[in-house]
Amino acid sequence: MLPTGVKDTPLRESLSQKVHPQPMEEANQNPEAFEAMVSKIFNNISSLKSAYIQLQAAHTPYDPGKIQDADKLVVSELKNLSELKHFYRENNPKPVCVSPQDSRLASEIQEQQSLLKTYEVMVKKFQSELQNKDSEIHQLQRQIEEADQKRAKLEKNLKLRGLSTRESEGSGEENGLFHVDLTPDLFASALEAAFKAIHDFSKPLINMMKAAGWDLDAAANTIEPNVVYAKRAHKKYAFESHICQRMFDGFQHESFSIKSDNLTVSKESFFNQFLASREMDPLDMLGQNPDSIFGKFCRSKYVAVVHPKMEASFFGNLDQRNYIIGGGHPRTPFYQAFLKLAKSIWLLHRLAYSFDPAVKVFQVKTGNEFSEVYMESVVQNLIVDENGEKPKVGLMVMPGFWIGGSVIQSRVYLSGVKVAD
Repeated sequence: MLPTGVKDTPLRESLSQKVHPQPMEEANQNPEAFEAMVSKIFNNISSLKSAYIQLQAAHTPYDPGKIQDADKLVVSELKNLSELKHFYRENNPKPVCVSPQDSRLASEIQEQQSLLKTYEVMVKKFQSELQNKDSEIHQLQRQIEEADQKRAKLEKNLKLRGLSTRESEGSGEENGLFHVDLTPDLFASALEAAFKAIHDFSKPLINMMKAAGWDLDAAANTIEPNVVYAKRAHKKYAFESHICQRMFDGFQHESFSIKSDNLTVSKESFFNQFLASREMDPLDMLGQNPDSIFGKFCRSKYVAVVHPKMEASFFGNLDQRNYIIGGGHPRTPFYQAFLKLAKSIWLLHRLAYSFDPAVKVFQVKTGNEFSEVYMESVVQNLIVDENGEKPKVGLMVMPGFWIGGSVIQSRVYLSGVKVAD
């Protein structure tokens, strides 16, 4: 029996107090680890926001490469957040009771999870848009390829149309396809190309004559007998003159002396024909339409330039000549070389009649006095006796032209004039 007094008071008080049991999860929980987990979650959410902003920025302007990089970054942050979620659930089973502080943190986590779901939806949306953009790009690429094919076909048809028998019909609407100014400089450039083509064709012609045993001196004298050459090598100009005379015969006529039914002409149609033909291979032009006006022109000029005796000595027969007269255009090297010449003269004629008024051609005859206004010597470094007679024209190698109020000089070889070495 305990004595009465002060000593029994603490015991009674301790017995009178209620006991509140604490859950094991809360007792075992490490506050520092929990705070670290929450900090990681917030850091991960911040990184996810930054990745999402990058994904949005990559769409304006649209950059597929940056979109893919940003998309990978967003997915990576989502995986990190998912791993934190699973880690938390495995190490922290559902508590028996939750303190007010834990409830607040749980609410914030739930809010972040809701935001995360929103980001996931937006990422899927952007991925879908990216796939749609890729599909649109492929579709546009196919449309571009189809447009290129149509354009090539249209240009081909335009070229063929410019070479048909009814050349001038319906050619005006295609003008927009070309951006070339009709100027005297353009004509001068075409004239220079024609002069070079005559020179280029004369080379294989002379070489084949040599191979066939022709006397080149006698042949040159046959072309023009009274020319006194400063050098034996200058006799090549006789053959160039022969080619020039034959090729420019009929140049003064709009039809180039080529007969054709139902042919109407205009300045625009001549220029369109020039534009349509200048970039084409002459053999391709003839292959598409052998009986076009250009085809008839080539046929008539070949017969005029290449004499039957000359051709027979080259090939041993006249099979090629007969084939051409019959309407064909052989693919032999000699005929292809001739076609380059024919095309250059044809283009010059088309261009001459594109001007208003048309370019006029003029020729100088053998024996005419040399005029520096209307003539230009093909040989430089001439020795001229100023007190003696004026030099005389021996050969016209290229005709001259009047274009507007200007003169393009004829190119001539002067007879009996010495040349300084």
